[in-house]
Amino acid sequence: MKSLKRRKLQIKAFHIEEVVFSEATSIYNHVLSLGDEFKTPEIKCGLEYVKELKIEIIKPNEKDKFVNSIMDFIPISTKVLGNIGEGITHTLTGVSVMITGVDEDGVQVAEFGSSEGILSEQVVFGRAGTPRDTDIIIHLDLTLVSGGAKTREGIDQCHEICDDLVQGIRKKLKNLNGRSCTEVCEFFDEIKPGAKKVVILKQVAGQGAMYDTRLFSREPSGFSGGKSIIELYNMPVLLTPNEYRDGAIKAMH
Repeated sequence: MKSLKRRKLQIKAFHIEEVVFSEATSIYNHVLSLGDEFKTPEIKCGLEYVKELKIEIIKPNEKDKFVNSIMDFIPISTKVLGNIGEGITHTLTGVSVMITGVDEDGVQVAEFGSSEGILSEQVVFGRAGTPRDTDIIIHLDLTLVSGGAKTREGIDQCHEICDDLVQGIRKKLKNLNGRSCTEVCEFFDEIKPGAKKVVILKQVAGQGAMYDTRLFSREPSGFSGGKSIIELYNMPVLLTPNEYRDGAIKAMH
């Protein structure tokens, strides 16, 4: 029997070959320029748990360097039309965001087993959830107040600060002409009458600081607007394949 195609998700990729600091954030001719809000070496955040933020650009051949414990790798994507799992998404390839953190006493952020060390040795690149070996990394390194590295509130503030900063890039990405993308992928939520019904069970983290999962943020793999699986009492949540593809889950561990 003929399959029935339901919701359509179209992901348009824009490849980045160079990332530079500049006066204003922009995306032009495969170059991502980071504006003054990224360029300042140290940003005083003025929040309860986070003292400062340092930003650097790590090129593919510069990964033999020490980094603090890694909180997340984030693809830069934004919804142009529709909600997570349907409509049109713009995404950047060739570049990823990495968040690391430590508190002012030198305690690395971690629930257990921190990941500080030489970046090239601590990460297996090119796997699900990690950047490609050829990606340029925008490194956001946060310093928390004493004791903040072990609190859920402190970790959440780190993600919130970085999400707000990345949103500046998403706004530019959202306005790019879709016809100028470098790749287009289309996915459908598809029903096949008479075929076997398949459900994939995925157990996610939901215990506390550095062991949390966020669902259905406003932007793919974003923080703002999402719900923590802890706030949902770790109850089962049903996702469609396209919602999963479109970044409905943000792993925070």
